[in-house]
Amino acid sequence: MLKVKMYTTTTCPYCKMEKDYLDSKGVKYKNIFVDNDTLAATEMFEKSGQLGVPFTVIEKEDGSEIKILGFDKPRLYEALGLS
Repeated sequence: MLKVKMYTTTTCPYCKMEKDYLDSKGVKYKNIFVDNDTLAATEMFEKSGQLGVPFTVIEKEDGSEIKILGFDKPRLYEALGLS
């Protein structure tokens, strides 16, 4: 099973678009708000090397991670195996 984490802020319009997209596809994900949580922001920066949101991390069954910066619908579609 894939584990999906989305680093977001409370005011990001692209984050809302991605959440709506994932919800419409029935994808379960963990929202991590980085604008109110410095530890989460630090974790995101360590994984991505930047502070842009949305930043999505998809952990595959083998433990490897797919990292997607921005609301990139084609990459999400492929990484999540959506149809």
